[in-house]
Amino acid sequence: MLQGTYTGSISQARIQSSAMKSPRRLKGIVKPDKTTQTTNENDGRSAKKSVLRFKAATVRVKSKPQYPLITVSDQFFTKFPILGPDFFQVDALDLAPRLLGKFLRRDDVVLQITEVEAYRPNDSACHGRFGITARTAPVFGPGGHAYVYLCYGLHTMLNVVADKEGVGAAVLIRSCAPIGGTIQQRRGLITDKPTLLTGPGKVGQALGISTDWSNHPLYTPGGVEILDGPQPEDILIGPRVGIEYAAPEHVSALWRFGIAGTPWISAPKNTLRPA
Repeated sequence: MLQGTYTGSISQARIQSSAMKSPRRLKGIVKPDKTTQTTNENDGRSAKKSVLRFKAATVRVKSKPQYPLITVSDQFFTKFPILGPDFFQVDALDLAPRLLGKFLRRDDVVLQITEVEAYRPNDSACHGRFGITARTAPVFGPGGHAYVYLCYGLHTMLNVVADKEGVGAAVLIRSCAPIGGTIQQRRGLITDKPTLLTGPGKVGQALGISTDWSNHPLYTPGGVEILDGPQPEDILIGPRVGIEYAAPEHVSALWRFGIAGTPWISAPKNTLRPA
């Protein structure tokens, strides 16, 4: 990180006291240099003139980090158009692997989906198990809408609603690979390593979304969009992460999917195996 240094000084600054006092000590930055005796012409009282020297102050100024910007050409968006609503209105277990390789776009940021988890109706790990509430209502909307919630009050988690309206199913976007845009700036992290986007909270931060995006249609231009993308050759499967509270059959269900061979997969990786 670059640092700039500014040095300023005031030499031989003189302070005239109005009474017989010892030189005043200014804590930290001022030292008495010398004292001379003078005579006041009006009342003959003695006064001391304190000559104080100020130390040079050094201020370190942090420069702003220089985040790289990777632009995406118009030809890219022509090749990979926005997916229509019918693509999403299937069982979450079918939609999850179909989302691998597809692209997420918001403004100039473009990410490629590399890891997902499916959450189905009657699933003890699905938020839909609570029924329709102010928070979970988007899960019961038509497929292709966003369901966004906060994890631990900190991390913004993006889910893609699956199936028909009223079903209550979704696919969590766990990890992505960077394609272009101000990703590192939004993450506040200068790195091209997988730690940039391997984790659902990191994806939400890179997209710059909040819970206000919940119920947003992902198949309409503007806002957050899901674009078509290449189908991966090989897929990994495994149990979902962090659902120890769920029923045993749902804890062990192989409803986590990832692209084989990519480093852009979140931990734990040792629970994944070829499909």
